[in-house]
Amino acid sequence: MPQVTLVNFASGSTGNCTLLATENTRVLIDAGISTKRIRTHLQELEMDVDQLDGVCVTHEHSDHIQALPILNRKHEVPLYGNAGTIQSLAHKKKFEDLKWRVFTNGQDFDIGDFSFHPFSIPHDAYDPVSYVVTCGDIRVGFATDIGLATRLVRHQLKGCHALILETNHDRILLEESERPWSLKQRISGRQGHLSNEEAADLLKEVAGPELQRVYLAHLSSDCNQVALAESCIRLTLKSMNMEHVRVCMTHPNQPAEPWSFSSTHLELSS
Repeated sequence: MPQVTLVNFASGSTGNCTLLATENTRVLIDAGISTKRIRTHLQELEMDVDQLDGVCVTHEHSDHIQALPILNRKHEVPLYGNAGTIQSLAHKKKFEDLKWRVFTNGQDFDIGDFSFHPFSIPHDAYDPVSYVVTCGDIRVGFATDIGLATRLVRHQLKGCHALILETNHDRILLEESERPWSLKQRISGRQGHLSNEEAADLLKEVAGPELQRVYLAHLSSDCNQVALAESCIRLTLKSMNMEHVRVCMTHPNQPAEPWSFSSTHLELSS
């Protein structure tokens, strides 16, 4: 069973990009930062852009797709997206004629050592998805850019060993911010982003004994604080007698703490 490594390169409104890798397979979830930054972060891990086996796109917002044209045209990295996301980009000149591999929401597809399960989420995009990614018995769940933790979202995220969990805003800070009322409504609405409290409620429903690590993602720079998000999630884990779960922050301008996991961990914990 290969060892799985996860590194979030960036998270937030200025760009989102996460690497999942084994010795044989390297895949990005979104590529919303520059190709130069992606190359730099890969080199720090002794990897190269030309070794990427794919980019799996969640939706068409600019903070998730910035590097797609160069990665696909220059480096011939395969792009994976559903028909809705691809169609939403087709009329933008920068994204014309990209070579896509189309998946259908709810149907698994494989890239090397990984199996991807895309599922629909509520967000203000054309046809947004999140992913649960498996490699043997190892299971990693992505839960960002979600306005509401639907029954489908809760069902899909159960049984994960690592979760990338959106803690976008603190409700009070959002309400008191100088942002326009319409923007506040969009962020806190069913097509927006999860608050700290909503993320904690989702965690209560999906966290199981196998969970090892939670990454707090997509924090608002002016409507949240690291201490508030981290405290909310830690208190939730404490109430569940799961204080062993490691809580890690993601950042807009630097990689988060890496996570590596293998079948050996599963055998030792069973």
